[in-house]
Amino acid sequence: MAKTILTVDDSRTIREMLKAALLDAGMEVVQAEDGVHGLEVLETCDPDVIITDINMPRMDGFGFIEAVRGSDRHRAIPILVLTTESVDEKKDRARRAGASGWIIKPFDPVKLVTAINRVAA
Repeated sequence: MAKTILTVDDSRTIREMLKAALLDAGMEVVQAEDGVHGLEVLETCDPDVIITDINMPRMDGFGFIEAVRGSDRHRAIPILVLTTESVDEKKDRARRAGASGWIIKPFDPVKLVTAINRVAA
């Protein structure tokens, strides 16, 4: 059965690149434009993995991760952070919020799929 991936990113370009890479890998893709939209989308689906940006309007990735981890229904879903940020302090904050992994933009599609398969095994 194909894995369902929720991507949360305010950049349309990044969402399209993620969608293309994940569809090529045989995965299903659900998309959201920011953390608030991501939480709305989660009410209608149960993804196997979530990929989220950090810097977004309305609700950033940290707030989104914390909200997902606070939900009984979704708290166990692996969350990968996909961001231009590479500062250790932000990585630590994301880990404390509940992130499962960290991927730097621009991403390598093969490494992205490998990371998804590792956290969603």
